Amino acid sequence: MSTALPSSAQSPSSPGSSIVLSDVSFSWPDGTVVFDHLNLTLGASTYSLIGANGAGKSTLLGLIAQRLRPASGSVSIAGTGPAPEVGIVPQDPQSDPGSTVSAALGIDGIRDAIRRIEGGSVDPADFDAVGDDWDVDERAIGLLEQMRLPADLDRRVGALSGGEATLLSIVAALMRRPSVLLLDEPTNNLDTGSRTRLFDAIDTFAGTVVVVSHDLELLERVDATLELYRGRVRVFGGPYSHHRDIVDAEQEAAEAAVANAAGDLRRQRRELVDARIKLDRRARTAATAEREKRVPKIIAHKRRSEAQVSAGKLRNTHRDDVAAAASRLDGAREEIRDERTAGIVVPEVELAPRTQVVTDDRLRIDGPERIALVGPNGCGKSTLIADLIAREAIAVPYAYVPQQIVFDDPSLSVAGLVSAHHPDNGTQEVRSHLARFLFRGARADRALEELSGGERLRVGLADALLGDPIPRLLILDEPTNNLDLDTVTQLVGALERWNGALLVVSHDAGFLERVGIDRRVAVGGSSSAQTFDP
Repeated sequence: MSTALPSSAQSPSSPGSSIVLSDVSFSWPDGTVVFDHLNLTLGASTYSLIGANGAGKSTLLGLIAQRLRPASGSVSIAGTGPAPEVGIVPQDPQSDPGSTVSAALGIDGIRDAIRRIEGGSVDPADFDAVGDDWDVDERAIGLLEQMRLPADLDRRVGALSGGEATLLSIVAALMRRPSVLLLDEPTNNLDTGSRTRLFDAIDTFAGTVVVVSHDLELLERVDATLELYRGRVRVFGGPYSHHRDIVDAEQEAAEAAVANAAGDLRRQRRELVDARIKLDRRARTAATAEREKRVPKIIAHKRRSEAQVSAGKLRNTHRDDVAAAASRLDGAREEIRDERTAGIVVPEVELAPRTQVVTDDRLRIDGPERIALVGPNGCGKSTLIADLIAREAIAVPYAYVPQQIVFDDPSLSVAGLVSAHHPDNGTQEVRSHLARFLFRGARADRALEELSGGERLRVGLADALLGDPIPRLLILDEPTNNLDLDTVTQLVGALERWNGALLVVSHDAGFLERVGIDRRVAVGGSSSAQTFDP
């Protein structure tokens, strides 16, 4: 059941709120074009914004929040009042661990002014600082309690978990009474209870909400889906599943168009070859007749000239037909999305059903089981994995991809990193392996510091799975954080083909369902574990 936000936390300008982008163009300093003459109008509804990593989702949020300035065009926020507020929560909200909750909420100045006034101050600056926010403590505590956060404004931010820090950033945005609320991957690091409270806050916000997310449960709760693809935003009325149905139907039609265009090109090429054979045969026949003087010389010369002109026209016609068919094929292929053809290829492994994989009193895995470690933030899931590794409780070769993929030398290339970690593998072997994780050709030469979240995950997987012997257990800690939906789909496809054992930590119920979890193991605060069915 939804819990309503305190009335003071809701936007007073919500019913009339809207976002309007008019002819917006934006490029990065290196000249990379992100948007070119983009037009978009959004009313007071809840929208998801989806698209591939690097497509410009966070950039679009930055433009709407007016933290970035377009090279041309305009961005306007409509709402009642002289200056409608935009609240934005970035993908990885950062606060000084030593600061207080009050400072993180941005209300220290107001609270200090109230204290000075209560102490007898008549300074107009203090009254200006307070404005209409005499109840700032009550509003802040009400929002903190609704998010189930400690209702202590003087608490240190460093005492909060990663999920609590995200919820605190949302409270900070709501404290501004925004007309527009922008959320960039808000469910990252949130456990089930925190996600529910986030969903309630979004459901009860009366203004315009734009949320970037790969969380399927959240994507099904929106009013409309915005897809950012090739620099354009397309609006789909309805949740992600509605968008997916439409795109799948379009892609099936596009694939049929490619097949038809390819067939037409083959036919045109055959006709060109047939025409050349016929023309060559006619030329040989005419030359033989002229040589044997079957016709007068002047007539033979005239026929030869006419035949050459006719042959030239026929060849040109067939060449034009081939070129036109090739152009149609190229155009049809342009409509096929990359994710329809791209797929991660994991190594083939065999693992007998009764093979001991993990032998520990807290967790046992036998054979190619698929286990999910679940539980609230801070309960010890990652700690349990680290302890199993440290205690050598894993009885088979394993690959571990942590929640935070950090590179010691971000200036290295993808190929350079994997080669450095696997010096016994030759250059060609490393590149062939990387190609299976979608780092083909020049993509393997990209610097690590340039990679998106999805690309970093693929590097982590490729690096971990290039082993001798090949790993039999794959351990993933919150693998879908910071991934776009296409990369999640690629990861799901790879894990569906993985024949070894799988141990995964994730709060993403949709992801766990898609990869076919056999057992869920609930982890308690003391790293005890309890098994239950999916």
